[in-house]
Amino acid sequence: MLELLDGVLSLELGMSYARRTYVPVSQSRSEIERLVGRYGADQFGSASDTEGKRAMVQFRLNGWMLRFILPLDVKTEQQERTRWRALLLVIKAKLEACETGIATIEEEFLAHIVTPSGETFGQWAVPQLREAKKGGALPANIMAALEDRRGR
Repeated sequence: MLELLDGVLSLELGMSYARRTYVPVSQSRSEIERLVGRYGADQFGSASDTEGKRAMVQFRLNGWMLRFILPLDVKTEQQERTRWRALLLVIKAKLEACETGIATIEEEFLAHIVTPSGETFGQWAVPQLREAKKGGALPANIMAALEDRRGR
């Protein structure tokens, strides 16, 4: 089921990774820091915004400043722990994809690259993509996209 949360469309699958985790948020945050360090990050920071119901993890990898904003619009501590475990999983999967040559850092982390204005590339690009999609400026189906790329 698709759900709109704070203007962001999310897919609700009825299941949640680590929904029964007992791992404290502080441990998940520390694991993320150690993980990105093992993959070569030379800077790391995290912050919490209780009023804004979000947290931030930021690190520098291969000269790219990368930022993840973790929405914490949750009702229970359990849901917060689950979100932090999911963030760890996402970052680990992206790093492993880069390490094994499946993708480059730029490809895998594109939406999370911090731009000179201080926003992430995703924060800048997503509203523009949504407008282009609404206006019909993007391919509506897979075959059209393939045909466009081949010039046919």
